[in-house]
Amino acid sequence: MPINITMPALSPTMEEGNLAKWLVKEGDTVKSGDIIAEIETDKATMEVEAVDEGTVAKIVVPAGTEGVKVNALIAVLAADGEDVSAAASGAGSAPAPKAAEAPKAEAAPAAPAPAAAAPAPAAAPAAVSAGGNRTFSSPLARRLAKDAGIDLSAIAGSGPHGRVVKSDVEAAVAGGGAKAAPAAAAPQAAAQAPAAAPKGASDESVLKLFEPGSYELVPHDGMRKVIAKRLVESKQTVPHFYVTVDCELDALMSLRAQLNDAAPRKDGAPSYKLSVNDMVIKAMALALRDVPDANVSWTETNMVKHKHADVGVAVSIPGGLITPIIRKAEEKTLSAISNEMRDLGKRAKDRKLKPEEYQGGTSSVSNMGMMGVKQFAAVINPPHATILAVGAGEQRPVVKNGQLAVATVMTVTLSTDHRCVDGALGAELLQAFKGYIENPMGMLV
Repeated sequence: MPINITMPALSPTMEEGNLAKWLVKEGDTVKSGDIIAEIETDKATMEVEAVDEGTVAKIVVPAGTEGVKVNALIAVLAADGEDVSAAASGAGSAPAPKAAEAPKAEAAPAAPAPAAAAPAPAAAPAAVSAGGNRTFSSPLARRLAKDAGIDLSAIAGSGPHGRVVKSDVEAAVAGGGAKAAPAAAAPQAAAQAPAAAPKGASDESVLKLFEPGSYELVPHDGMRKVIAKRLVESKQTVPHFYVTVDCELDALMSLRAQLNDAAPRKDGAPSYKLSVNDMVIKAMALALRDVPDANVSWTETNMVKHKHADVGVAVSIPGGLITPIIRKAEEKTLSAISNEMRDLGKRAKDRKLKPEEYQGGTSSVSNMGMMGVKQFAAVINPPHATILAVGAGEQRPVVKNGQLAVATVMTVTLSTDHRCVDGALGAELLQAFKGYIENPMGMLV
């Protein structure tokens, strides 16, 4: 029987993607785990693995096709021993579609994607419960559950957004049945869903304000739509407040220079090169460790207290913004953070990040100091409770011991979710951050 390959959901929030490239052609033999295509989402280009073995009988969606909906038929495999021509002619008729699966998608973190990194509502789930509620699951989990005769909607998923993954199905099979999810979970999730974002002004209402021929229309791409949706959601649902302090940088700049000068060299190049931003990331992570009550996320029923400081770092890429995450940053050395950030930043600009590298996190840093910005306030990225906006370091007059002096000063503003981090707690977090910036040797011990 022909095996249908459908457009995979590379993350729980993916609705559609672009089929950038086929790495196989009709007539090729593939086996489970082979890379068969590259899919572009709003944030990254992902390699897609085959789940089943067989011969590519027909490529339904050609390379370069944009806006392919999740679960849409993209190709057909002829099973082992099956006539390839017959499978191709019967494309789309197989009763049980088999989807391709993205590598390592099951290792993605449980928290949702960062600001401007993924859409808020999820789409195209793979299973529907008897009550009509959608159940997220990976393609491989769906296949295993079907083979084992297990109802996916009765399994409590451990993946992102409660997504059912391979290990969940295997645990259910080993236990002799599916682990029932809490009955109230689905209704509660529906009740917590944010109101739909208001639509922007129509083209007609805006364009009539301008002279014909004085403008051009540039259609919104997927990334820009996601950024708009996420930021509107944040400002509508998160009660922001802001705390600002000035941090003196002279001691940090001196230590940075010493550490860079002491960097071991390999093939003539230093093994690391610390930036001020690397040290800001570390200071923020240590501050979150020291003030654990501020390292939280808000839900309607619980305060989620995180055990580690997973710091997202805003990176500008063509057409938008993405926030790769330095995980367990409080445990990493400055050189490790620097090298990891350099790698993530490069792959972010190339749109080569994996979902687990930009989804989740417990707080964020947005640094516009290198652009000469003195001070700004950033929009919180749910489910984070805080985001730190970092301005430029500049020489300013300061008073020390009653005397006027000159110091290199950086202004930072902490945006805070008042539902879970009150004013005094936000100030405590910012003072802890300031302490590490102004006494940077504390970051080395």
